[in-house]
Amino acid sequence: MSTRASDLLRFYRLLSDLEALNGGMRRMAQADPATPWPQRGVVWFFEQTENRTDTGGGLRVVRVATHALKPELQSTLWDRLSHDANGTHRGSIFRTVLGTALRDLMGNTEPQSWGRGTTPPAHSTKQESSLEAAVSLYIGQMPFLFLAVDDPPGPYSQRAFIEKNSIALLSNYARTPIDPASAVWLGRRCNKEKVAQSGLWNIQHVDEAYDPSFMDTMKRMMTDMNAS
Repeated sequence: MSTRASDLLRFYRLLSDLEALNGGMRRMAQADPATPWPQRGVVWFFEQTENRTDTGGGLRVVRVATHALKPELQSTLWDRLSHDANGTHRGSIFRTVLGTALRDLMGNTEPQSWGRGTTPPAHSTKQESSLEAAVSLYIGQMPFLFLAVDDPPGPYSQRAFIEKNSIALLSNYARTPIDPASAVWLGRRCNKEKVAQSGLWNIQHVDEAYDPSFMDTMKRMMTDMNAS
């Protein structure tokens, strides 16, 4: 077994333990802002049709995310989750790349304004609203797990370390695939090569090496989360 395969096995065992800490996987379609959420954290998204094929049973991770990676940003975990699920694509790379894939799946070339500019052109407002609704519906049904990591905002935070290395470990971009995306995975229709080839709704870090010690950090954070 390759080193990466064994590291993925360890990683998914950690996520199984995290699922127990979360009380099961969540979905944004049923999420309530009144529920106690950690101030800051890392999130792993799944899709019901995307299964692991090489590292055991269960769903495979299709996106990793965190927030507030600049010192001046004070967004919370709920802010990030709610905007990705119900905001506009111009404030969410996740929504942008997923929307391009949905547009292709539906056989559309419009709205061509998708992902361009800071505001939708008047002639595309209705088309963009329709695609935004489809993106919200799709993301709302994606199961996810979260890990509380309440450290200060910044690019060298533990959240950034966990996010970056989770992506780098999971990514199949330019390497021998492990737990590859299914033939019908929506991301294969994305116009971003790094999404289509990595098997993740991520663009950053998919072509980087990973530091396996991030899983030690995850485990410590899980211990803290369990104790709180």
